[in-house]
Amino acid sequence: MQWRAMEPADMDAVSTLSDAVHGQYTEPRAVYAERRALYPAGCFVLADGADIAGYLIAHPWRHEAPPPLGGMIEAIPADADCFYLHDLALLRVARGTGAGGTATRMVLELAKQAGLGDVFLLAVGGADVFWASRGFAAVADAPLAARLTAAYGPDVLYMHRPAR
Repeated sequence: MQWRAMEPADMDAVSTLSDAVHGQYTEPRAVYAERRALYPAGCFVLADGADIAGYLIAHPWRHEAPPPLGGMIEAIPADADCFYLHDLALLRVARGTGAGGTATRMVLELAKQAGLGDVFLLAVGGADVFWASRGFAAVADAPLAARLTAAYGPDVLYMHRPAR
């Protein structure tokens, strides 16, 4: 398995994979296509031969306002102050292969290349354990946590890691 740049032709596979992996947290195909169109440098798929076993989407953003689930963002903000790891999804066949660790390193490098010192993400469905093992920690921000809980449910955590 090898990470490669996400192409427009991958959108159907990315959407299908999201449905399989994320369940209630899946997003419309248009969200993935928009992120790729706005910031292709942060969009990758994990190729397993001719199949797609995972995808990664990340882009510059503002740390105090994570994009809403299923929402279009329309543009990368000119005043971005962090790198946002929008989504990492791996099929079962890709888990335990090191693909998640490689994806994390890719995002940290992209953040540094963009001149952004921090990476943020939303962890749902118990993914905080995975992200904590990769150096991310929960952000203590009660008002933001309340907004996120209203949108995602009680198991959402906003997490941060320096890009260094």
